[in-house]
Amino acid sequence: MFSKLFKSLFSGASTPAPQAEPVEYKGYMIYAEPMDDGSQYRLAGRICKEINGELKTHTFIRSDLFPSKEDAAQWMVRKAEIFIDQSGDSMFQ
Repeated sequence: MFSKLFKSLFSGASTPAPQAEPVEYKGYMIYAEPMDDGSQYRLAGRICKEINGELKTHTFIRSDLFPSKEDAAQWMVRKAEIFIDQSGDSMFQ
C-alpha cells in the first residue's frame, strides 16, 4: 500500500490522463470527466463556453456515484444539459 503511494509521489513523469471528448450542447462544450472514488465513479466534468472572446469554464462535481466510468460520463452529460437549460451563462458569474 505505502509502496504505491511513494511510487506515485516520487516517480518522474506520469502518464497524462486522456482528454475527454467534448459534447456540444446549445453552444456549450460539456467535458465528462468522472472521478475515481474507491470502487465507483463520481459524476464530474466541465462546462465551457467562449463569451466575448474569453473561454469560461464551470467545474461540475456532484455527489452521484456510479459503478462504471461510462455510466458516470453519460449522466454527467445529461445533468450538464439540464444545468445549462436552468442556468445559462449565469453559471460563469
